[in-house]
Amino acid sequence: MTPDDIIQRYPSVRAPLAAFTNGNRTADFSVNISATQWPDENLELAQKFFKSGINNLYDRVDFIDQGIHVVNKKKFIFFEFESRVNGNRMKEGEQSAIFRYTYIQYMVEKDKAMVFSFNCPRDQRSEWQPTVRAMMKSVKIK
Repeated sequence: MTPDDIIQRYPSVRAPLAAFTNGNRTADFSVNISATQWPDENLELAQKFFKSGINNLYDRVDFIDQGIHVVNKKKFIFFEFESRVNGNRMKEGEQSAIFRYTYIQYMVEKDKAMVFSFNCPRDQRSEWQPTVRAMMKSVKIK
């Protein structure tokens, strides 16, 4: 992504470490370090915290899969879901609901969490899902 794309798609004081998009700019993948500081590596507690955060970001969340898995000898918390953000009937051009497919995984270590996130329109899920699952299961961290 260009710096302008990153600013528009990831409005935060903490820019992602890396962000990529496909040719038509509908599917995004990013890597970031969470601002949340962790006192330990309690994955079960972190999983509940992250799931609550996901549920609060959207009007509706339908989880496809979730859990803790090992990727290249590291434990990751992961969530795969479809989401809906309701439209605003009072604003022109923002009246339709937005449906997305997301796969996000977190590697929690003492004092930090790395976040790997992919999202695309829900109607592109079948096109991207096999690739995203394989990609997330091949992450390597030194």
